[in-house]
Amino acid sequence: MQYLPNILFVVVLLIGTGYFAKNVGKLRRNILLGKDTDVSDDRPTRWRNMLRIAFGQSKMVVRPVAGLLHVIVYVGFVIINIEVLEIVIDGIFGTHRVFSGLGPVYDFLIASFEILAFLVIISVVAFWVRRNIIKLQRFLKPEMKGWPKKDGNLILYIELVLMFLFLTMNAADFRLQQLGAEHYLQAGSFPVSQYISNWFIGMDIPSLIFLERTAWWLHIVGILFFLNYLYFSKHLHILLAFPNTFYGKLGPKGKFNNLEAVTREVKLMMNPNVDPFAAPDDAGDVPSKFGASDVMDLSWVQLLNAYTCTECGRCTSECPANQTGKKLSPRKIMMDTRDRLEEVGKILDANKGEFKEDGKQLLDDYITREELWACTSCNACVEACPVSIDPLSIIMDMRQYLVMEQSAAPSDLNNMMGNIENNGAPWPFNQMDRLNWSKES
Repeated sequence: MQYLPNILFVVVLLIGTGYFAKNVGKLRRNILLGKDTDVSDDRPTRWRNMLRIAFGQSKMVVRPVAGLLHVIVYVGFVIINIEVLEIVIDGIFGTHRVFSGLGPVYDFLIASFEILAFLVIISVVAFWVRRNIIKLQRFLKPEMKGWPKKDGNLILYIELVLMFLFLTMNAADFRLQQLGAEHYLQAGSFPVSQYISNWFIGMDIPSLIFLERTAWWLHIVGILFFLNYLYFSKHLHILLAFPNTFYGKLGPKGKFNNLEAVTREVKLMMNPNVDPFAAPDDAGDVPSKFGASDVMDLSWVQLLNAYTCTECGRCTSECPANQTGKKLSPRKIMMDTRDRLEEVGKILDANKGEFKEDGKQLLDDYITREELWACTSCNACVEACPVSIDPLSIIMDMRQYLVMEQSAAPSDLNNMMGNIENNGAPWPFNQMDRLNWSKES
């Protein structure tokens, strides 16, 4: 019977980590549905970007209030979870505070964890107030209704409960140490939970042990629940922000990639030495589709972007089209891409890895043409994103599909391109008549 808690802990740990590993496999499969793209260039710069943007949170603090709160939660999440290692070892081997032999170092670590936990509680409450009482405009956009709003609040509740459980566990432990309970050695410094322990004065040792063990179990089960909830939540960015910033775009943000097949054709047309009636040499290199109409037409980096989206809304709040009442929201572009990718993943699950057409696609069923053509391609959304997401690349790929595959550009754009082709300028005037305006009185 004495090993029953250890066995139960191992079972819970294996179930939690096993389910998480299964979902990570699905996540990887879904991302790799995208087209291959070469992002192996300039690895030193990529590592620096990841350290600066993901680890250093450099783009978060551009907005000081939200940035500071997020840094506290981020640091707390990373550092406090170091204690999870001790909990896992204690759970498997039946020890209690196995790292207590570190002495003063251990005291410092526990004290740091508690202070950070307290700061995380304050930050989470502040985040909740900003979302639900102050009601910041970027959290009230149409795409944030329903599940996205619930998801954002649920994450805050989970973080709050985990921090309170951590402090309750320590407070009961501290009280048991004061009472000299067996196995509860004097270890750790408790600058926050020592005050919470005053609530437990008058409780006997068995009741305190029950309280401490209950908080301990709920804390570790809560962490495993949170870990597995990430796959279904916008909080995947906790894990994916690091590879996403590593594989982020390094070139100028306003630079668009030329289509090799089109470039080759233009060069052939411009070359007077080429026989225009000769058969093409590289006909096999012509892409099967120009642009993107569904998630499988996007690159795997763009699909990684979609899963990494934090739904913070900084991109949408900076978008001039959205600010002037247009339908476009860069955040919605990323959310729609992720939702469609998840739908495709479910089809694969249901058909043993084989995709069967469901009569839907990203274009029109998720993202409307009105949204795509509202974009000014100013790159404000790309610049604003704190984790190097590029909504503009998806918009431009889908526009490319509309123009090159469906000839479905807006009439004004078609007129402009026709004028450039016929007149060498976007205006509907013959080249000989361009200066007529100067002769008008």
